[in-house]
Parts: sequence; C-alpha cells; structure tokens
Amino acid sequence: MRKKLLWLSIILGICLMAGFAQAGGPNVAVVLVDVQADFTTAHKGSLAVADSDQPYLDKVTQATKELRKKGLQVFATQDWHPKDHMSFAANHQGKKPFQAIKLADGRTQVLWPTHCVQNSSGSAIVIETSLIDQVVQKGKDPSYDSYSGFKDDGGKVTELKDLLKKQGVETIIVYGIATDYCVRATVVDGLTAGFKVVVVQDLCRGVAPDTSKKAWQEMEQKGALIWESLDPEKVKGL
Repeated sequence: MRKKLLWLSIILGICLMAGFAQAGGPNVAVVLVDVQADFTTAHKGSLAVADSDQPYLDKVTQATKELRKKGLQVFATQDWHPKDHMSFAANHQGKKPFQAIKLADGRTQVLWPTHCVQNSSGSAIVIETSLIDQVVQKGKDPSYDSYSGFKDDGGKVTELKDLLKKQGVETIIVYGIATDYCVRATVVDGLTAGFKVVVVQDLCRGVAPDTSKKAWQEMEQKGALIWESLDPEKVKGL
C-alpha cells in the first residue's frame, strides 16, 4: 500500500511539473494594470480611455481565465486615490483636466479628472475578482502620482515586487489600462526590477495614439517583449 501511495505521489508530481512546463512554469505571472470602472467607457468612467468598452473587458476576462487555467497567478494593480490627490484638476483652482502644471517642488504634473477615489464605484476593478490572486493598490499618497504598479513618483515602493519575488516569479505578462501611462510605467519598472516582461498589445488601451505609440517604442527599446495578442504557444515557451 505504501509503495502504491509513493508511486501515486511521484506520478502526481510529474504531472504537476508537466503542467507548469506547459504554462510557462511557475515563475510566470500576470500583472493586470488598472482595469477599473473610471478608466472604461463600458462603465462611463470619469477618465475613460478609447475602446475600453464591454467587448474589451470581455476579452481581458477571457484571456485572464485562460492564463489562470494554465496555472499562472494574477496580480492586479488598482489606482486608489484620496479625494485630495494632487493630480486632480478639481484640487487646483482655475485649472482644467489634461493641463500640465508645475508643482511647488518643480515637478511637472498632468492634471486629471477626479478618478478612482478610494472606496468609490469608479475605483472598482471590473473583471471577475475571483480571477485575481492579489490586488496592489497605488496612488494612495496625496502628494504623488503613481502610474507604476511598483512605485510612485516619489520613489515609494508598493508591495508588488516583493509579492512576485516571494512567489519565485521571473517573468510577468502585463496588460491593461492605460498603455501610455500606467502600463508603460509598470513595464519599465518591472524591467528595472529584473523581471522579464511581456506586454500584450490587444489587451491594452491607451489615452492618446501619439503617446501610446511612443510608449510601445520605449517598452520595446528597454527590453520588453511585445505580443500583438495572447498566444498560448508562446506562453508555453516562457
């Protein structure tokens, strides 16, 4: 009986290892960037980007399901701003959204419509939360913007790097909103942190065509792998 149990455990271990190999290994994870109500046209968000409609959200959901079935963990970033956040145009008298201003410390800041306020409906992640293993909140400091999932503009780090390293992750597959801001910053900081980074183009949406084009060029130049779409065969090879 003991021998049978031993053989069963060995066979199970081999199967699990084979499954991980097919999925690209347990060292691969997903980083889903800011797929939140306020950034989507599907939810009439205050800072909705183009083509972020329900078909887009369905596509992101399906892709995330496929990757989870392959054994990949999913880490989601979430903008989580206080009401008095310095990036909100409403907090600067006489200023309008999308203007760039100089702050007292000399930084240039793009002003945005009020968005993703903590505990508001607009801050909600709008794909099935059951697909997400960990949520990393960012932008909580009212004095700094935080496009990247890894750190804010003041250099304060989030827990994302430590969470990924703790799980033995070496490669991240990144997609979400917005290509030219939070996706770009997360990809660049992920590369700087030592991760191999894949970005899936058709699972991203950008604020503007010109800045999105520059973002794709920059991400590729810095070493990210750009996939036009999610390819299960390529995932196996990671």
